[in-house]
Amino acid sequence: MLVLAAALLVYIPKMVLSIVMIAEDFFRVGKGSVTYLAKKNRDQPFMASRRKFVSQMGLSLAAIPFISVLYGIFEGKYNFKVIKQPIYFPDLPEEFDGFKITQISDIHSGSFDNPDKINYAIDLINEQNSDMILFTGDIVNTHAKEMLPWIETFNRIKKPKFGKYSVLGNHDYGEYVSWPTPEAKEANFQAIKNLYGQIDFELLLNEHRVIEKEGQKIALVGVENWGHNFKRAGDINKASNGLSNTDFKILMSHDPSHWDYEVQHHEKNFHLTLSGHTHGMQFGIEIPGYFKWSLAQYVYKQWAGLYENKGRYVYVNRGFGFHAYSGRVGIMPEITVIELKKGNKLV
Repeated sequence: MLVLAAALLVYIPKMVLSIVMIAEDFFRVGKGSVTYLAKKNRDQPFMASRRKFVSQMGLSLAAIPFISVLYGIFEGKYNFKVIKQPIYFPDLPEEFDGFKITQISDIHSGSFDNPDKINYAIDLINEQNSDMILFTGDIVNTHAKEMLPWIETFNRIKKPKFGKYSVLGNHDYGEYVSWPTPEAKEANFQAIKNLYGQIDFELLLNEHRVIEKEGQKIALVGVENWGHNFKRAGDINKASNGLSNTDFKILMSHDPSHWDYEVQHHEKNFHLTLSGHTHGMQFGIEIPGYFKWSLAQYVYKQWAGLYENKGRYVYVNRGFGFHAYSGRVGIMPEITVIELKKGNKLV
């Protein structure tokens, strides 16, 4: 992470400066060619000297990503935002009107380096007083031991009336390093699954739970990771076995490509899918309610926030932690509070 951060500090500003300089060089070559072909001032240099104000403009523009990357490393990665999102469903059971769900995703505990900031984020989670807390995967980067120093911290998340549930993310399978033996990899995987229980989250492995309130019910469905370009261990049919297409269902699936390729058109009618995974690439521009951009949008159709198709929704959490680049620029770490509302309202 430190190497990547240093590379971004060096090369992104250079790229910006180079674009400005090359653009001016095209202009200088063009102007010189016209002058030469017109047989004017051939005794003068073919290319005019570089204009000072262009160099100063290039340096000024290059300073913007340099400062931004620095900010992301020292401040942005812990600049937690609580995002509140009401979602309306005409067939929501009446007793669940106003039901609040706090979602976190992509903890990546192996990247943390500031206990005070993490404790502050836990306080933010507890302050929401939600009815249920859901964690949509990636508790570590690779190794189970990464989470061990943070067990006590995450056990501070208060258990609400309707419980704390979780699913696995792609990093939880330990597939991005070489293991000495298959047994070592499997032991790490089992240890990672146990971590969720150690922080008092019930891990759903292609299964569902019925949540009951005052005699009315909704179903919480949890699948293992299913990604178009990543591990496909999720089995939505197994997880929803016994549920009908009229049951109100919330699906936890780490990778939003699952919704794009399979869930949104599924015959079982999954009302709301909660995902994470993308982190918004931890780098972009976002003006809440008006504009958002990140390179993530060229990889994932659904990459941050709420999306809808024919009354079926997916919400993509921007991630709690960080990975690879040890910072965040523009796309901040997120704690989502979703409020289920009965009624009709477009995204």
